[in-house]
Amino acid sequence: MEKRANDWSILGFGCMRFPRKAGRIDEEETQKLIRYSIRHGVNYFDTAYIYPGSEQVLGRILAKDGLRDKVCITTKLPHYLIRSVEDAEDKFRKQLDRLQTDHVDNYLMHMLPDVEIWDKLVRMGIGQWLQEKKQQGQIRRVGFSYHGNTDNFIRLLDAWDWDLCQVQYNYMDENSQAGRRGVEYAARKGIPVIIMEPLRGGRLADGLPRQAGQIFAQADSGSTPAQWGLRWLWDQKAVSVVLSGMGSRQMVRENIQTAESARTGMIREEQREVYDRVREAVNGEVKIPCTGCGYCQPCPAGVDIPGVFRCYNISYSDGLIRGMKEYLMTTTFRAKPANASLCVKCGRCEQNCPQQIQVRQQLDQCGRRLENPAYRAIAHFSPRFFRK
Repeated sequence: MEKRANDWSILGFGCMRFPRKAGRIDEEETQKLIRYSIRHGVNYFDTAYIYPGSEQVLGRILAKDGLRDKVCITTKLPHYLIRSVEDAEDKFRKQLDRLQTDHVDNYLMHMLPDVEIWDKLVRMGIGQWLQEKKQQGQIRRVGFSYHGNTDNFIRLLDAWDWDLCQVQYNYMDENSQAGRRGVEYAARKGIPVIIMEPLRGGRLADGLPRQAGQIFAQADSGSTPAQWGLRWLWDQKAVSVVLSGMGSRQMVRENIQTAESARTGMIREEQREVYDRVREAVNGEVKIPCTGCGYCQPCPAGVDIPGVFRCYNISYSDGLIRGMKEYLMTTTFRAKPANASLCVKCGRCEQNCPQQIQVRQQLDQCGRRLENPAYRAIAHFSPRFFRK
Protein backbone atom coordinates (compact mmCIF):
# COMPACT_ATOMS: atom_id res chain seq x y z
CA MET A 1 0.00 0.00 0.00
CA GLU A 2 1.30 3.44 -0.93
CA LYS A 3 2.50 5.74 1.84
CA ARG A 4 2.63 9.50 1.55
CA ALA A 5 3.17 12.01 4.40
CA ASN A 6 5.21 10.79 7.38
CA ASP A 7 5.11 7.21 6.08
CA TRP A 8 1.38 6.99 6.83
CA SER A 9 -0.70 4.49 4.85
CA ILE A 10 -3.07 6.20 2.43
CA LEU A 11 -5.93 4.23 4.01
CA GLY A 12 -6.58 5.08 7.64
CA PHE A 13 -8.78 3.20 10.09
CA GLY A 14 -11.50 5.45 11.52
CA CYS A 15 -12.28 4.15 15.01
CA MET A 16 -15.65 5.79 15.59
CA ARG A 17 -17.61 2.94 13.97
CA PHE A 18 -16.10 -0.20 15.46
CA PRO A 19 -18.47 -3.19 15.08
CA ARG A 20 -20.98 -3.46 17.91
CA LYS A 21 -22.92 -6.25 19.57
CA ALA A 22 -25.75 -5.72 22.05
CA GLY A 23 -25.09 -2.00 21.97
CA ARG A 24 -21.40 -2.26 22.91
CA ILE A 25 -18.19 -2.44 20.89
CA ASP A 26 -17.52 -6.03 19.85
CA GLU A 27 -13.90 -6.14 20.97
CA GLU A 28 -13.18 -9.61 19.63
CA GLU A 29 -14.36 -8.72 16.13
CA THR A 30 -12.67 -5.32 16.29
CA GLN A 31 -9.39 -7.02 17.17
CA LYS A 32 -9.66 -9.21 14.07
CA LEU A 33 -10.31 -6.19 11.87
CA ILE A 34 -7.38 -4.24 13.32
CA ARG A 35 -4.99 -7.20 13.05
CA TYR A 36 -5.98 -7.81 9.43
CA SER A 37 -5.62 -4.12 8.57
CA ILE A 38 -2.14 -3.84 10.06
CA ARG A 39 -0.98 -7.06 8.35
CA HIS A 40 -2.06 -5.52 5.05
CA GLY A 41 -0.32 -2.19 5.48
CA VAL A 42 -2.74 0.07 7.38
CA ASN A 43 -0.84 2.00 10.03
CA TYR A 44 -2.99 5.09 10.71
CA PHE A 45 -5.70 4.88 13.39
CA ASP A 46 -8.00 7.78 14.23
CA THR A 47 -10.02 8.05 17.44
CA ALA A 48 -11.22 10.79 19.82
CA TYR A 49 -11.95 11.50 23.46
CA ILE A 50 -15.70 11.60 22.87
CA TYR A 51 -16.01 8.37 20.81
CA PRO A 52 -17.60 6.05 23.42
CA GLY A 53 -15.21 3.24 24.29
CA SER A 54 -13.05 3.77 21.21
CA GLU A 55 -9.80 4.87 22.84
CA GLN A 56 -10.03 2.14 25.48
CA VAL A 57 -10.66 -0.66 22.97
CA LEU A 58 -7.97 0.54 20.57
CA GLY A 59 -5.47 0.83 23.42
CA ARG A 60 -6.19 -2.66 24.77
CA ILE A 61 -5.93 -4.31 21.35
CA LEU A 62 -2.67 -2.61 20.42
CA ALA A 63 -1.13 -3.39 23.82
CA LYS A 64 -2.34 -7.00 23.83
CA ASP A 65 -0.88 -7.69 20.39
CA GLY A 66 2.30 -5.62 20.88
CA LEU A 67 1.38 -3.37 17.94
CA ARG A 68 1.69 0.10 19.45
CA ASP A 69 5.02 0.91 17.78
CA LYS A 70 3.77 -0.27 14.39
CA VAL A 71 1.01 2.33 14.10
CA CYS A 72 0.28 6.04 14.24
CA ILE A 73 -2.40 6.95 16.78
CA THR A 74 -4.40 10.12 16.21
CA THR A 75 -6.78 11.29 18.89
CA LYS A 76 -8.46 14.59 19.67
CA LEU A 77 -8.85 17.12 22.47
CA PRO A 78 -12.47 18.18 23.06
CA HIS A 79 -11.58 21.86 23.40
CA TYR A 80 -15.28 22.68 23.87
CA LEU A 81 -15.21 20.81 27.22
CA ILE A 82 -12.19 22.54 28.74
CA ARG A 83 -11.90 25.80 30.64
CA SER A 84 -8.21 25.76 31.52
CA VAL A 85 -4.87 24.16 30.81
CA GLU A 86 -5.52 21.98 33.85
CA ASP A 87 -8.68 20.65 32.17
CA ALA A 88 -6.70 19.86 29.03
CA GLU A 89 -4.00 18.11 31.05
CA ASP A 90 -6.59 16.02 32.87
CA LYS A 91 -8.23 14.86 29.66
CA PHE A 92 -4.89 14.20 27.97
CA ARG A 93 -3.79 12.00 30.91
CA LYS A 94 -7.03 10.05 30.66
CA GLN A 95 -6.42 9.54 26.96
CA LEU A 96 -2.91 8.20 27.54
CA ASP A 97 -4.34 5.78 30.12
CA ARG A 98 -7.11 4.68 27.79
CA LEU A 99 -4.69 4.18 24.90
CA GLN A 100 -2.10 2.46 27.14
CA THR A 101 0.71 4.56 25.72
CA ASP A 102 3.17 7.22 26.85
CA HIS A 103 2.68 9.42 23.78
CA VAL A 104 0.19 10.35 21.07
CA ASP A 105 1.48 10.58 17.52
CA ASN A 106 -1.09 13.16 16.33
CA TYR A 107 -3.22 15.33 18.61
CA LEU A 108 -6.04 17.31 17.02
CA MET A 109 -8.22 20.12 18.26
CA HIS A 110 -11.57 18.41 17.71
CA MET A 111 -14.07 20.29 15.51
CA LEU A 112 -12.20 23.59 15.69
CA PRO A 113 -14.72 25.98 14.10
CA ASP A 114 -12.81 29.22 13.50
CA VAL A 115 -9.80 31.40 14.30
CA GLU A 116 -11.66 33.23 17.07
CA ILE A 117 -12.09 30.04 19.08
CA TRP A 118 -8.45 29.10 18.49
CA ASP A 119 -7.31 32.55 19.64
CA LYS A 120 -9.27 32.08 22.87
CA LEU A 121 -7.61 28.71 23.40
CA VAL A 122 -4.20 30.30 22.85
CA ARG A 123 -4.99 33.02 25.37
CA MET A 124 -6.02 30.25 27.78
CA GLY A 125 -2.52 28.80 27.37
CA ILE A 126 -3.37 25.78 25.22
CA GLY A 127 -0.90 26.72 22.48
CA GLN A 128 2.00 26.86 24.92
CA TRP A 129 0.81 23.66 26.59
CA LEU A 130 0.83 21.85 23.24
CA GLN A 131 4.34 23.10 22.47
CA GLU A 132 5.56 21.82 25.84
CA LYS A 133 3.98 18.43 25.19
CA LYS A 134 5.77 18.26 21.85
CA GLN A 135 9.09 19.15 23.49
CA GLN A 136 8.53 16.44 26.10
CA GLY A 137 7.72 13.89 23.37
CA GLN A 138 4.22 13.20 24.67
CA ILE A 139 2.67 14.67 21.51
CA ARG A 140 4.54 14.37 18.24
CA ARG A 141 2.32 16.44 15.93
CA VAL A 142 -0.50 18.92 16.50
CA GLY A 143 -3.40 19.63 14.16
CA PHE A 144 -7.14 20.23 14.03
CA SER A 145 -10.26 18.69 12.56
CA TYR A 146 -12.66 21.02 10.82
CA HIS A 147 -16.22 21.42 9.55
CA GLY A 148 -17.03 24.72 7.87
CA ASN A 149 -16.36 26.82 4.80
CA THR A 150 -13.17 27.22 2.79
CA ASP A 151 -12.31 30.76 3.81
CA ASN A 152 -12.46 29.99 7.54
CA PHE A 153 -10.40 26.85 6.96
CA ILE A 154 -7.65 28.80 5.22
CA ARG A 155 -7.63 31.38 8.00
CA LEU A 156 -7.17 28.57 10.54
CA LEU A 157 -4.32 27.09 8.52
CA ASP A 158 -2.54 30.44 8.68
CA ALA A 159 -3.24 31.01 12.38
CA TRP A 160 -0.62 28.61 13.79
CA ASP A 161 2.23 26.32 12.84
CA TRP A 162 0.11 23.20 12.36
CA ASP A 163 1.57 19.77 11.61
CA LEU A 164 -1.57 18.32 9.98
CA CYS A 165 -5.28 18.95 9.45
CA GLN A 166 -8.38 16.79 9.04
CA VAL A 167 -11.35 17.77 6.87
CA GLN A 168 -14.52 16.40 5.29
CA TYR A 169 -13.87 16.02 1.57
CA ASN A 170 -15.35 13.90 -1.23
CA TYR A 171 -16.45 14.33 -4.82
CA MET A 172 -19.75 15.88 -3.71
CA ASP A 173 -18.02 18.34 -1.34
CA GLU A 174 -15.40 19.48 -3.84
CA ASN A 175 -16.55 23.10 -3.56
CA SER A 176 -17.94 23.12 -0.02
CA GLN A 177 -16.51 22.48 3.45
CA ALA A 178 -12.71 22.97 3.15
CA GLY A 179 -13.08 22.05 -0.52
CA ARG A 180 -10.44 21.44 -3.13
CA ARG A 181 -9.18 25.01 -2.73
CA GLY A 182 -8.58 24.51 0.98
CA VAL A 183 -7.07 21.04 0.61
CA GLU A 184 -4.62 22.22 -2.03
CA TYR A 185 -3.76 25.33 -0.01
CA ALA A 186 -2.82 23.12 2.95
CA ALA A 187 -0.70 20.94 0.70
CA ARG A 188 1.16 23.98 -0.65
CA LYS A 189 1.96 24.94 2.93
CA GLY A 190 3.36 21.46 3.49
CA ILE A 191 0.54 20.48 5.89
CA PRO A 192 -0.62 16.86 5.47
CA VAL A 193 -4.37 16.56 4.84
CA ILE A 194 -6.36 13.74 6.44
CA ILE A 195 -9.77 13.08 4.89
CA MET A 196 -12.85 12.18 6.91
CA GLU A 197 -16.31 11.40 5.55
CA PRO A 198 -14.91 10.32 2.16
CA LEU A 199 -18.26 8.67 1.43
CA ARG A 200 -20.48 10.99 3.51
CA GLY A 201 -21.08 8.39 6.17
CA GLY A 202 -21.79 5.72 3.56
CA ARG A 203 -24.31 7.75 1.52
CA LEU A 204 -21.93 7.76 -1.46
CA ALA A 205 -21.50 4.02 -1.13
CA ASP A 206 -24.98 2.56 -0.77
CA GLY A 207 -27.25 5.59 -0.56
CA LEU A 208 -26.85 7.13 -4.00
CA PRO A 209 -29.91 7.94 -6.10
CA ARG A 210 -30.65 5.09 -8.51
CA GLN A 211 -29.62 7.09 -11.57
CA ALA A 212 -26.24 7.98 -10.03
CA GLY A 213 -25.54 4.36 -9.17
CA GLN A 214 -26.39 3.31 -12.71
CA ILE A 215 -23.92 5.83 -14.14
CA PHE A 216 -21.09 4.29 -12.13
CA ALA A 217 -22.18 0.74 -13.05
CA GLN A 218 -22.35 1.52 -16.77
CA ALA A 219 -18.87 3.06 -16.69
CA ASP A 220 -17.31 0.15 -14.77
CA SER A 221 -19.48 -2.71 -13.60
CA GLY A 222 -16.53 -4.18 -11.68
CA SER A 223 -16.19 -1.23 -9.29
CA THR A 224 -18.53 -0.27 -6.48
CA PRO A 225 -19.63 3.33 -5.80
CA ALA A 226 -17.43 3.23 -2.68
CA GLN A 227 -14.38 2.41 -4.80
CA TRP A 228 -15.20 5.25 -7.17
CA GLY A 229 -15.40 7.60 -4.19
CA LEU A 230 -12.10 6.53 -2.64
CA ARG A 231 -10.20 6.61 -5.93
CA TRP A 232 -11.33 10.18 -6.55
CA LEU A 233 -9.51 11.15 -3.35
CA TRP A 234 -6.37 9.06 -3.77
CA ASP A 235 -5.96 10.47 -7.27
CA GLN A 236 -5.07 13.81 -5.65
CA LYS A 237 -1.51 14.44 -4.53
CA ALA A 238 -2.71 16.82 -1.81
CA VAL A 239 -4.51 13.99 0.02
CA SER A 240 -2.29 12.20 2.55
CA VAL A 241 -4.68 9.76 4.29
CA VAL A 242 -8.29 8.77 3.68
CA LEU A 243 -10.10 7.59 6.81
CA SER A 244 -12.73 4.89 6.62
CA GLY A 245 -14.92 3.80 9.53
CA MET A 246 -14.55 0.12 8.74
CA GLY A 247 -17.06 -1.91 10.71
CA SER A 248 -17.01 -5.23 8.84
CA ARG A 249 -14.51 -7.66 7.32
CA GLN A 250 -15.96 -7.11 3.86
CA MET A 251 -15.42 -3.37 4.13
CA VAL A 252 -11.86 -3.79 5.39
CA ARG A 253 -10.94 -6.18 2.57
CA GLU A 254 -12.53 -4.06 -0.16
CA ASN A 255 -10.96 -0.83 1.04
CA ILE A 256 -7.50 -2.37 1.36
CA GLN A 257 -7.81 -3.88 -2.11
CA THR A 258 -8.79 -0.49 -3.50
CA ALA A 259 -5.95 1.27 -1.67
CA GLU A 260 -3.35 -1.21 -2.91
CA SER A 261 -4.04 -0.24 -6.52
CA ALA A 262 -4.47 3.50 -5.86
CA ARG A 263 -2.03 6.02 -7.29
CA THR A 264 -1.84 9.77 -7.75
CA GLY A 265 -3.11 10.81 -11.17
CA MET A 266 -4.76 7.46 -11.91
CA ILE A 267 -8.13 8.89 -12.99
CA ARG A 268 -8.52 9.35 -16.74
CA GLU A 269 -10.39 12.18 -18.40
CA GLU A 270 -13.35 10.01 -19.38
CA GLN A 271 -13.65 8.93 -15.73
CA ARG A 272 -13.77 12.57 -14.61
CA GLU A 273 -16.76 12.97 -16.90
CA VAL A 274 -18.42 10.08 -15.03
CA TYR A 275 -18.01 11.93 -11.73
CA ASP A 276 -19.51 15.03 -13.33
CA ARG A 277 -22.55 13.08 -14.47
CA VAL A 278 -22.97 11.49 -11.04
CA ARG A 279 -22.82 14.92 -9.39
CA GLU A 280 -25.50 16.15 -11.75
CA ALA A 281 -27.68 13.14 -10.91
CA VAL A 282 -27.26 13.69 -7.17
CA ASN A 283 -27.69 17.45 -7.39
CA GLY A 284 -30.79 16.97 -9.51
CA GLU A 285 -32.55 15.87 -6.34
CA VAL A 286 -31.41 18.76 -4.14
CA LYS A 287 -33.88 21.34 -2.89
CA ILE A 288 -31.74 24.46 -3.40
CA PRO A 289 -29.47 24.55 -6.51
CA CYS A 290 -26.57 26.33 -4.77
CA THR A 291 -23.16 25.58 -6.30
CA GLY A 292 -21.18 27.00 -3.38
CA CYS A 293 -19.54 29.64 -5.57
CA GLY A 294 -19.57 32.17 -2.72
CA TYR A 295 -20.59 35.21 -4.77
CA CYS A 296 -23.21 35.95 -2.11
CA GLN A 297 -20.50 36.35 0.51
CA PRO A 298 -19.70 38.10 2.73
CA CYS A 299 -23.19 38.53 4.12
CA PRO A 300 -23.58 41.83 6.05
CA ALA A 301 -25.43 39.95 8.78
CA GLY A 302 -22.84 37.17 8.93
CA VAL A 303 -24.93 34.34 7.46
CA ASP A 304 -22.88 31.54 5.87
CA ILE A 305 -25.33 31.27 2.98
CA PRO A 306 -23.61 28.46 1.00
CA GLY A 307 -23.08 26.53 4.23
CA VAL A 308 -26.72 26.89 5.27
CA PHE A 309 -27.96 25.75 1.86
CA ARG A 310 -25.60 22.76 1.85
CA CYS A 311 -26.88 21.61 5.25
CA TYR A 312 -30.48 22.10 4.16
CA ASN A 313 -29.91 19.92 1.10
CA ILE A 314 -28.18 17.27 3.22
CA SER A 315 -31.17 17.25 5.57
CA TYR A 316 -33.19 15.83 2.64
CA SER A 317 -30.56 13.72 0.90
CA ASP A 318 -28.98 12.23 4.04
CA GLY A 319 -31.73 12.73 6.61
CA LEU A 320 -32.77 15.49 9.00
CA ILE A 321 -30.49 14.39 11.85
CA ARG A 322 -27.42 14.42 9.60
CA GLY A 323 -28.41 17.80 8.18
CA MET A 324 -28.88 19.27 11.66
CA LYS A 325 -25.52 17.92 12.80
CA GLU A 326 -23.81 19.55 9.82
CA TYR A 327 -25.76 22.75 10.43
CA LEU A 328 -24.70 22.98 14.07
CA MET A 329 -21.02 22.44 13.21
CA THR A 330 -21.09 24.76 10.19
CA THR A 331 -23.06 27.70 11.55
CA THR A 332 -23.65 27.52 15.29
CA PHE A 333 -20.56 26.14 17.03
CA ARG A 334 -18.56 29.23 16.10
CA ALA A 335 -17.49 32.32 18.01
CA LYS A 336 -19.74 34.30 15.67
CA PRO A 337 -22.80 32.27 14.65
CA ALA A 338 -23.68 32.20 10.95
CA ASN A 339 -27.13 30.61 10.94
CA ALA A 340 -30.06 31.34 8.63
CA SER A 341 -32.19 33.25 11.13
CA LEU A 342 -29.62 36.06 11.26
CA CYS A 343 -30.74 37.19 7.79
CA VAL A 344 -31.96 40.83 7.78
CA LYS A 345 -33.50 40.57 4.29
CA CYS A 346 -31.21 43.20 2.73
CA GLY A 347 -31.20 41.36 -0.63
CA ARG A 348 -27.56 42.02 -1.50
CA CYS A 349 -26.95 38.29 -1.90
CA GLU A 350 -29.67 37.93 -4.55
CA GLN A 351 -28.09 40.64 -6.69
CA ASN A 352 -24.87 38.60 -6.87
CA CYS A 353 -26.21 35.04 -7.16
CA PRO A 354 -25.36 33.49 -10.58
CA GLN A 355 -28.04 30.84 -10.00
CA GLN A 356 -30.70 33.51 -9.41
CA ILE A 357 -31.74 31.83 -6.17
CA GLN A 358 -34.34 33.63 -4.09
CA VAL A 359 -31.92 33.62 -1.19
CA ARG A 360 -34.04 35.40 1.40
CA GLN A 361 -37.00 33.13 0.83
CA GLN A 362 -34.83 30.01 0.89
CA LEU A 363 -33.10 31.10 4.10
CA ASP A 364 -36.53 31.34 5.71
CA GLN A 365 -37.24 27.74 4.68
CA CYS A 366 -33.84 26.63 5.97
CA GLY A 367 -34.46 28.30 9.30
CA ARG A 368 -37.87 26.69 9.70
CA ARG A 369 -36.51 23.21 8.97
CA LEU A 370 -33.11 23.29 10.65
CA GLU A 371 -33.69 25.66 13.58
CA ASN A 372 -36.37 23.44 15.07
CA PRO A 373 -36.96 22.89 18.81
CA ALA A 374 -34.19 20.28 19.02
CA TYR A 375 -31.75 22.68 17.39
CA ARG A 376 -32.77 25.52 19.70
CA ALA A 377 -32.21 23.35 22.76
CA ILE A 378 -28.69 22.45 21.63
CA ALA A 379 -27.91 26.00 20.52
CA HIS A 380 -29.01 27.31 23.92
CA PHE A 381 -26.19 25.40 25.60
CA SER A 382 -23.53 25.82 22.89
CA PRO A 383 -22.26 29.17 24.25
CA ARG A 384 -21.22 27.31 27.37
CA PHE A 385 -18.87 25.15 25.33
CA PHE A 386 -17.82 27.33 22.39
CA ARG A 387 -18.10 31.01 23.16
CA LYS A 388 -16.98 31.57 26.74
